[in-house]
Amino acid sequence: MSYRFQPQLQSILLTTFRSPHFPFSSFSLLNSTRESFCCGKDLEMEDVKLASELLVRDPLLLDNKIAAIRSAGPHKLQVIADFDATLTKFWINGTRGQSSHGLLKQGNPEYDEKRQRLYEHYHPLEFSPTIGLEEKTKLMEEWWGKTHGLLVEGGLTFESIRQSVADANIAFREGVGELFEYLEERDIPVLIFSAGLADIIEEVLSLCSGLSVSVIVLRQKLHRSFKNVKIVSNRMVFDNDGHLVSFKGKVIHSLNKNEHALDMAAPLHEQLGDTDDQTADNASVKKRTNVLLLGDHLGDLGMSDGLNYETRISVGFLNHNIENSLSIYQEAFDVVLVNDAPMWGVIKLVSQMCSTES
Repeated sequence: MSYRFQPQLQSILLTTFRSPHFPFSSFSLLNSTRESFCCGKDLEMEDVKLASELLVRDPLLLDNKIAAIRSAGPHKLQVIADFDATLTKFWINGTRGQSSHGLLKQGNPEYDEKRQRLYEHYHPLEFSPTIGLEEKTKLMEEWWGKTHGLLVEGGLTFESIRQSVADANIAFREGVGELFEYLEERDIPVLIFSAGLADIIEEVLSLCSGLSVSVIVLRQKLHRSFKNVKIVSNRMVFDNDGHLVSFKGKVIHSLNKNEHALDMAAPLHEQLGDTDDQTADNASVKKRTNVLLLGDHLGDLGMSDGLNYETRISVGFLNHNIENSLSIYQEAFDVVLVNDAPMWGVIKLVSQMCSTES
């Protein structure tokens, strides 16, 4: 199924937001254009809702960055995105959505419980404001190492991964598929940097090609493939019987996922027989020195470390604890999206970066 832009998305791309949170001139187009695509009062209310979810600390700086990226052209642009709670939703029907680590059931309750106890111990430390970066990094390496050890020791199988994804409470943000297609049509690569598990992320991205529309609406899993997407995450090694035996390379946790780890990445559809030259592909990506970075964690800003970028626009998804964290996120990110917002604002941003209009 092709993600051709529906009238609502066309209007989001081409309308003027009137909210004071969204004042920068690059996003403001003529009202006559709006009238060409407006679909009525409901759409206008949706525009206002989107504008209220998107906040910009320095509109002039963002405007200048958009102009610089647009001037360089799409061939210089890449998108770097976190997965959990960035491409996926934080809340699903009033409950916390699962992460690519959290959804996994080993088929061994004893080891599922052991991993849950690790989560309960280390997760508060990950977000503690009183622990320094160096100490926190060591704690994250410790957490991920113990968790991976339990997955091997507990006899995880690839079939368990498939079943876990099928049963998972995980959903993509509305508009993720449209964003990926927009970028694919312009040959702009998407690097998904995740501290989770690459094999699970690939399963979430590719398993759902046969889902009915009603299930897609409910679960929001993507139902087509995108060859411009690459996964940079923890990758498993299975034996011939489908049992996990080890992990490849260095552990990627929430504080060290960046372009230094790019050489660990494999094409999303490597298992389907794609044989592109990985080294040449990575070198080509590294020449794209303009970056759109998407993340939900302050540590995600480090995902572009290792790339000598010229211009970077960072978008932060602030999904919870908004009142206490908003000022920090606005200082750190160029754009902040709150309240588990959909991807429409990001698509609008990309459309301005790729515009051929002066």
